[in-house]
Order: sequence, then structure tokens, then C-alpha cells
Amino acid sequence: MRALFRSRTKRDYLSDALALLSGWTREGEQIRRTLVIDESQHAALTERVKVVADALRLRPEISRSADRTLIRVGHGDDEPLGEGEVLLAARIEDAYRAVTAS
Repeated sequence: MRALFRSRTKRDYLSDALALLSGWTREGEQIRRTLVIDESQHAALTERVKVVADALRLRPEISRSADRTLIRVGHGDDEPLGEGEVLLAARIEDAYRAVTAS
């Protein structure tokens, strides 16, 4: 994967990676995802995301409204998205699949 990153521009790399994350949308320098999950799934997902986010030193925004969980990843202060944010989004997808599989 490093060869791919070096041979193409960073924006192309991130766009390709984001295209593989279904359900995620880009809003400026943030990506977001809305999940329809119950309270217990939300709690389990939040705990799993916290572990990964801490390891990556990132702070996603996770909020709950009715039966929906909204997740935002990115800086929101005109700092561009990086590999870490895309990696976190992929790990959030893994966590989502894990908490909804049971």
C-alpha cells in the first residue's frame, strides 16, 4: 500500500479509500456516517471506537438522536483529512459489523 501512496497524489489515495467505505459521506474536511442502532449497540460501538481512536490519537464526534448514531471523523478546522481518519472510519465499520452481528 505504501507504493500506491507514493505513486499517486494524497487526495487520489484518500478518495479511493473513501470510495471503499460505503455509507460514509464527505463534508469538507470531515467524513460522516449515520447508523440506525439501538441504545445497547450504540454503547458497545462507542466503547470500541474509543479504543481505536485513542490508539490513533483522533477524536471522532459521536452523538445519539432518537434511534440514530451520528459519527463525524475529521478536524473540521480546514485541516485536511489524512490516512488516520480514513483508517478510523474503516475500524468504525468493523466495530459496527461486530455490534450488529449478535
